[in-house]
Amino acid sequence: MLAKDLISDVIPSLRTSDSGQKALYWMDIFRISHLPIVNNEDFLGLISDKDIYDHNLAEEPIGNHRLSLFSPFVTMDQHIYEVIELASELQLSVIPVLDDENKYQGVITLTDLLHFFADVSALKQPGGIIVLELNANDYSLSEIAQIVEGNNARVLSVYITSPANSTKLEVTLKINHKDLTSIVQTFIRYNYIIKASFMDENDLNSLYENRYDLFMKYLSI
Repeated sequence: MLAKDLISDVIPSLRTSDSGQKALYWMDIFRISHLPIVNNEDFLGLISDKDIYDHNLAEEPIGNHRLSLFSPFVTMDQHIYEVIELASELQLSVIPVLDDENKYQGVITLTDLLHFFADVSALKQPGGIIVLELNANDYSLSEIAQIVEGNNARVLSVYITSPANSTKLEVTLKINHKDLTSIVQTFIRYNYIIKASFMDENDLNSLYENRYDLFMKYLSI
């Protein structure tokens, strides 16, 4: 998926003649902390709620003051993973999107990124979860998939984390079966460490919430 596929059709842009109060109102309505400033189709930069409060701009037009705006953006054909990387690095709640002529096209919101993450992780599809712990050098997705498929199941998604200063990987598998007993037993026979497995609906909901928190922490928002 590309950046152009996630552009929001509801988030407005500001003009330099708009007041800080108007910006804060829109930020509150859409639950975001940044808005783009655009004159015609020219992207001037992002303003945050902190900028408005720090410069006491609530009652004045934004353009009355010289602001040290920063201008992060992605182009329409960049992959959505690059959008996530930029949002994480700069702690953004919206990411501006420009076309090949550097004309403003809209923004991607953090909420849109979370929906994308849920879709690619197959969180909405029924099934179970297995969490493996293994050495990074031992990781083989083809072998893991063969074990799952050998039990007449399919891997819907794979989520990999690696603790800092560690050679271990934690591999979270979403599988299209809720009964994971035979799959777990096969992994054990192949000397895999089963860190956790989730087959009960309540356990799955708890895991999803945990993965959501991890994703939010990754984005540093």
